[in-house]
Amino acid sequence: MLEEIYTKCDTKMQGGIDHLHKEFKTLRTGKVLVSVLDNIKIDYYGTATPLDQVGSVLATDATTIVVNPWEKNLLSAIESAIAAANIGVNPNNDGEQIKLFFPPMTVEQRQDSVKKMKGMGENAKVSIRNDRRDANDKVKKLEKDKEITSDESKSAQDRIQKLTDKYITQIDSILKDKEAEILKV
Repeated sequence: MLEEIYTKCDTKMQGGIDHLHKEFKTLRTGKVLVSVLDNIKIDYYGTATPLDQVGSVLATDATTIVVNPWEKNLLSAIESAIAAANIGVNPNNDGEQIKLFFPPMTVEQRQDSVKKMKGMGENAKVSIRNDRRDANDKVKKLEKDKEITSDESKSAQDRIQKLTDKYITQIDSILKDKEAEILKV
């Protein structure tokens, strides 16, 4: 019974770490990543479709992304969707493909990215703490229902706290590494 709570808690906390990594892909670092376009959807015959499903999206170098649609009639829809997404660049439509030229990041932009990254990290920590609270509530309910003793309850809550500390430390380490990556010129 307690093992099941530990396993569920561990799985949820790992999910928080995975979500943090996924969120980091939307952050801009010194090198441009095609994942900055992940949240952009195109109206494809009445359906909101991700950009990478209507054409190829490639980072040709550290500052340029090229979007090559499979159907040329989608160029204007792609162009307007990218402009509306406000990702910090204007799309350049040459009639064949759309090019996005990202200027090198300024110090202020890097610091802004770090601030966003720290906010994402804080959200991940809150998520981990919520997972801890949920697990502890389940343990307390077991104790209240006399399914476990108070000593077992205390021991279980200590184990959940150690799990929480492990993941919070992991998040701090991830944030430190990511900050160094963003601030590196």
